[in-house]
Amino acid sequence: MNKTAKKAEIRLEGIGVSPGVCWGPVEFLGKTLEEPENTDIPRSGVDAEKARLSLALIATRDQIIELQSEISSEEDNESHVGIFDAHLLLLEDSTVLNEVLRVCETQLKSIDWAYYSVVKRYIDSLRKISDPYLRERAVDIEDVAKRVLKNLRWSNLEDGNLRLQTDTSIILAHNLTPSDTVGLNRSRVKGFATEVGSATSHTAIMARSLNIPAVVALHQIPDVCNAGDVVLIDGYHGRVILNPAESTLQEYGELVTLDEELSDSLSLLKGHATTTADGKRVTLSANIEFIEEIEGVKNQDAEGIGLYRTEFFYLQSREQRSEEFQFKNYKTAAEATGEHGVIIRTLDIGGDKLYPELIENPEPNPFLGWRGIRLSLDRPGEFRIQLRAILRASAFGKVRLMFPFISTLEELQEARVQLELAKDELRGDGISFDENIEVGAMIEIPSAVLIADHLAREVDFFSIGTNDLVQYTTAVDRVNDRVASLYQPTHPAVVSMIRETVEAAHRNGIWCGICGEAASDLDMIPIWVGLEVDELSVGSAQVLRTRRAISTLDSRACGEWIEEVTGLGTAKEIRGKCREMATANYPELLL
Repeated sequence: MNKTAKKAEIRLEGIGVSPGVCWGPVEFLGKTLEEPENTDIPRSGVDAEKARLSLALIATRDQIIELQSEISSEEDNESHVGIFDAHLLLLEDSTVLNEVLRVCETQLKSIDWAYYSVVKRYIDSLRKISDPYLRERAVDIEDVAKRVLKNLRWSNLEDGNLRLQTDTSIILAHNLTPSDTVGLNRSRVKGFATEVGSATSHTAIMARSLNIPAVVALHQIPDVCNAGDVVLIDGYHGRVILNPAESTLQEYGELVTLDEELSDSLSLLKGHATTTADGKRVTLSANIEFIEEIEGVKNQDAEGIGLYRTEFFYLQSREQRSEEFQFKNYKTAAEATGEHGVIIRTLDIGGDKLYPELIENPEPNPFLGWRGIRLSLDRPGEFRIQLRAILRASAFGKVRLMFPFISTLEELQEARVQLELAKDELRGDGISFDENIEVGAMIEIPSAVLIADHLAREVDFFSIGTNDLVQYTTAVDRVNDRVASLYQPTHPAVVSMIRETVEAAHRNGIWCGICGEAASDLDMIPIWVGLEVDELSVGSAQVLRTRRAISTLDSRACGEWIEEVTGLGTAKEIRGKCREMATANYPELLL
């Protein structure tokens, strides 16, 4: 009897962040920062400790640049180079380094301990914040800190990259940093799973674009699993199977074969417009967070970028918040997307997320607090910096902009005032831009839905952010595991809110898209077709699957079907009806 058969199969449920299936022997990686000894030093030794830190920082910088150079030379890895620019900025953050030196000088502690204690405090503060995007930024800080501490110990200076101990194919870890992920030898590593993480993390983004199946949020990996045991990763369903039975391996082997055949079939859709079976046109674009993701958008044949999130510029150094830095990124996106264009969302982070140096004083409830357009309107000078950068980029391609978190008509009107002021400033400086740039509003708050007719008269389009719309309509914190089962995109109230938004847009002669995670929910595609949604913006990896699903549906039949669906009273009933329709039309996609 082989090793796998001797142990009982154990199934763990998490969140699938990168689709695919793989299995093989497993290796475990360390959980967190390794804490150095709390060592006292004499006052005469302070200068020597400072010198050690300087050398460690230089070594770390060289390692990051070398890794960046290595991956930029590989076509598949080119899209990840920019993430390491952020790591270099974190490495040189003067606020952190000055505090480290102060601890060393005033408390007479070794530079190892001073650096660890300061950085650990920043990481712990970030992880306490409810916003999942910002919590994941702690991973980047931890990644840089691990390198610095390793170099302070004068070990492994010639290679700061992740070293696996065995010829493994599956990695289980508490967490993986972005450089861990990019530095993986893909000839040996087929997939990974972590106890923590979310779909918004850099690691998840890179796993998807590298085509490495991945699952996060397992909470706890059982101690019964040992290095060398066989582990299966199911990135489709967020499932990790320890010691899979022969029957399980056979079952998943068939799934892998089907997936390979499906990928070949989907590739034939490239170069074709997205239309329903009866010829109804739907625009299908992609969401991005980093400019480096554009290549993936083009490879998957998306029709431009339907959501360019801009929070990254405000979560790092002040340099990245500058007009020039933002303009260069927006210009790149505008030029790369050609006739399809890019929709740039203005800043959508909260008062707890604007400046990393103030992160230890978060708002008690950032989801209902100082975020989105509220924050921008309270900082008009900084708001116009971003607006000018977006406007300047519009001279180099098709650029649209949209305002997030609109809850009142007054907010939208004031945002447009700031946009006009930004235009006046550019005209005064003789700088060109698209005078007729299209402006949109994100609909993600119930109050915005209920005044959608008024809002529609102020903009050229709506984009529905389903992630927040579900959260605010159902009063469910989408990052709270205790109420996760109540976060229901098919809740009748949510579907009604979306229907009203689409109809209000069309009543007022503007188009309406969806850019939240539900846009690529294969079960819900019949709803979007039935409601006559004009545009869907999805993750680039989901573009061709979404195109195939739409191509099988008859828009008139979906229009009649939607009347039955909207009459149902529970999310489960609606989800069931959707699955019936999906199964009848594109069962091959429902792996």
